[in-house]
Amino acid sequence: MVQAYILIQTEVGKASTVADVISKLPGVLQAEDVTGPYDVIARAEADSVDELGRLVVAEVQRVPGITRTLTCPVVHL
Repeated sequence: MVQAYILIQTEVGKASTVADVISKLPGVLQAEDVTGPYDVIARAEADSVDELGRLVVAEVQRVPGITRTLTCPVVHL
């Protein structure tokens, strides 16, 4: 199982709508509005890195109002 944080920038005024839509996507564990350089942070999981990539590109990035994403995989050292 691969987990990652997805840092999301949105259009002005769209953060809460984006977080709500993303939180309902399969594979997304949680999505929260935040302050700072990113507007929403989501935690997601998938069976593989490839599946995680498909989730981000095919599902998350298609949500209206998103301008940029940065995916940060969780590592266990």
